[in-house]
Amino acid sequence: MLARVLHLHGVAATVYEAESSPSVCTQGGLLDIRDYNGQPALETAGLTGQFRKLILAGRQAMRLLDRAGNLLLDVPDDGTGGNPEVQRGELRQMLLDSLPAGTVRWGHKVSGVRALGDGRHEVSFADGGTVGTSLLVGADGAWSRVRPLLSGATPEYTGISFIETHLFDADIRHPTGAKTVGGGAMMVLEPGQGILAHRERGGNLHTWVMLARPRDWFAGIDFTDPVAATARIVREFDGWAPELTALVTDGETGPAHHLRPARRVPPVGPDAGGDPARRRRPPHGPER
Repeated sequence: MLARVLHLHGVAATVYEAESSPSVCTQGGLLDIRDYNGQPALETAGLTGQFRKLILAGRQAMRLLDRAGNLLLDVPDDGTGGNPEVQRGELRQMLLDSLPAGTVRWGHKVSGVRALGDGRHEVSFADGGTVGTSLLVGADGAWSRVRPLLSGATPEYTGISFIETHLFDADIRHPTGAKTVGGGAMMVLEPGQGILAHRERGGNLHTWVMLARPRDWFAGIDFTDPVAATARIVREFDGWAPELTALVTDGETGPAHHLRPARRVPPVGPDAGGDPARRRRPPHGPER
């Protein structure tokens, strides 16, 4: 997005990306684009029209169930909500398509950054190459190679991990799951655990199991054995309604390679040493 806005203002920029191509991996679940930050950014970038073509109608609907499958809250999407949902991969591709050819240099994994003085920096890449720059923006995630120039903060485990799976063409192949999730998002939240799902494009259901467990607990699961791993995870939901646990057991991708520990960078600054509850507040969820 920043490269797009700079381009509109005649400022040349280069994005160095570790991934080898735009399609090397998926980009996660749906993303709600808020009317107070994401949408103004898209307007500034001149991409509002293209963005509106990506919106998945009805996905702002929200259902809250209990572990027995009883409906506690059902908020429909009447089209007036200010946070439309789009698929991350499609949004990313739209942004890539908006940039001049050659703006993104694929296969450039940053290995380190050092200051050169006078506001310049040198970026080193895993392939041995380097580049100098007078303006460096670190948009490289939790394990940023740029952040150490500004802060000693490092990511910490929040105590919560997510395991994700997918049910494809759910209206035909998994009708009970499709009915349970509804037209948008569904959540079942209990202390220390939960099952969350979202309807994506084509009737696909993207499901996340949320468990507050130590890292060692997950290390004890053999994720190379999808059947055994699924069985072990579902045991944590004994007594839950079968239509809820089926969102996990019927998953077509299995839990292998889909364990996602939730980490956060602790805040720095005046409030960093304050209320421990503030420092350890859990993340908003798997879509964030």
